[in-house]
Amino acid sequence: MSKIKNILQVRWMSSLLFLIALIILTGLINSDFLTYDNIVACFNASVVFTLLAVGISFVIMTGEIDVSIGSTMGLMAAISGLIAQEKGSPVKMLILAVVIGTVVGIINGLGVAYFGVPSLIFTLGTCGVIRGLVYIVSQGKTVENFAGDFTGYGTQVCFASITWYYAIVFVIAIIAHLLLTRTRRGKYFIAVGDNPGGANLVGISVFWTKMAAYVLSGVFAGISGVAFASKYGQITISAGNGYEMSAIAACVLGGISLSGGLGNIAGAAIGAIIMSSVTRMLVFIGLPSTYDDAITGIMLITIVVIDALAQRSAIENARRKRLLMRTALTKADTDAKGGAEV
Repeated sequence: MSKIKNILQVRWMSSLLFLIALIILTGLINSDFLTYDNIVACFNASVVFTLLAVGISFVIMTGEIDVSIGSTMGLMAAISGLIAQEKGSPVKMLILAVVIGTVVGIINGLGVAYFGVPSLIFTLGTCGVIRGLVYIVSQGKTVENFAGDFTGYGTQVCFASITWYYAIVFVIAIIAHLLLTRTRRGKYFIAVGDNPGGANLVGISVFWTKMAAYVLSGVFAGISGVAFASKYGQITISAGNGYEMSAIAACVLGGISLSGGLGNIAGAAIGAIIMSSVTRMLVFIGLPSTYDDAITGIMLITIVVIDALAQRSAIENARRKRLLMRTALTKADTDAKGGAEV
């Protein structure tokens, strides 16, 4: 029984159970959903969301936020589309994705970690600038008519109907999870989000840790843009709008606290599957896809409220334990003095 309790206390396990519950609930409403192909399709469809969620996880764990990832993804998707029109190499796209993502990450990191601008405000400004660049790069038109096999890469199967894209993203998520939880520097992100002042005192650079978090967020957003272009085959000027909210919701669903210092990459990856599965599940339930945003918002609000209540409860429990310990120590001191006087 204690082992089961310990398993359930793992934050990403609750998100996995939530995913399973959603699949079962959808299957109970419409049994046609419970097929291997439909369930695997939910995983394959989560490639873009998983990349975004993994990247922004590092930022959220440090106690900050990055709402520029959707526009960064849209910019890199447009650039990838233009390169694909000329039969350009996917390697060139990935290199540009890393470079552009790094530049955006450095700008965001400097604004937040060095100049001390609130992360929501600064990255919102960055989002606007990058969104303007999307219009400039695409000349206000939809980027389409890709040449070569670029749009076919996303559907190539690796094994058991799992696409190569998802298999690669899954491996990336596992590596990121292990680096975050098993390496000393990986644990810096959690330490900074949990207690920035304490992290500084033990020699952890809050500035460089947040810089690294924003660079990783930008790079993953850039790479997700390449995957987006390959998957959908055309890039509108609004590509990426709202994706930052879905990525944040995926992280929160995966057990990452918005106040920082808590969570892991595995949870974010599972949350991304949940977010990408909503549309498919709505189809089988019988609701139109126009409900997507409303449901995403409801899920985000619900999980944030639950997270806030859980944190408040944890703080109160810790405070109560400290009070009980102090009371017990005071009583022990009083008893000791009374015994000495006798």
